[in-house]
Amino acid sequence: MKKFAFFVAVFVLVSGFCFAADPAEGFWISVDEKSGKATAGWEIYTSGNQLFGRILSLADKPQNEKASKVKDSYPGFPVSGKLSEMTVVGTPWIFNLTLDKQPGNWSGGSIVDPTDGKIYKCKITFRPQDGKKFLKDTLEMRGEIGLGIGRSQFWQKATKDEAAGLR
Repeated sequence: MKKFAFFVAVFVLVSGFCFAADPAEGFWISVDEKSGKATAGWEIYTSGNQLFGRILSLADKPQNEKASKVKDSYPGFPVSGKLSEMTVVGTPWIFNLTLDKQPGNWSGGSIVDPTDGKIYKCKITFRPQDGKKFLKDTLEMRGEIGLGIGRSQFWQKATKDEAAGLR
C-alpha cells in the first residue's frame, strides 16, 4: 500500500509539472519604452502548441476602437474576417509562435501593430524577477523586420483585472 501511495504522489507531482502553464502565459501590461507609460493590457495564452496574444484594454483610447489602419488579412492570421473592421481590443495581434528549447521562449510567429498595420516577426522571452535588471517578472516582446533587425519592449506582469482595466 505504501508503494502505491508513493507512485500516486510521484504521478501527481510529475503530471503537475507537465501541465503547468508556460511562464510567458498570463496577463501583461505593454509599456512604451520612451515615455514609460502603459499602452495596453494583454493576455498571452497558448492554443494547441502555439502562443497567441490579444489586447484586453487600451490606455487613453476608446475600448471599442476599430483597427482601421490594418490590412483586411495577413498570412497565418488566426481569425477570419476583415481585420480592418475588427476592434483592437479582443483581437489576437500576436499569433503562431512556437516554443523554443525551453519554457518561456517563443519565436517563429508574428505580431501586427494595430496602430499602423505593420507586421513583424515576433519573439517572446520570459525574464524572471532577479532583483537586479528585472525587479519583477517581465516579458520581452521583440518585433523584427528580418536579419535580427528590430526592437524589444519589456512588458510588466499584471493581474487579469489590471490588464483588462486600462482606460
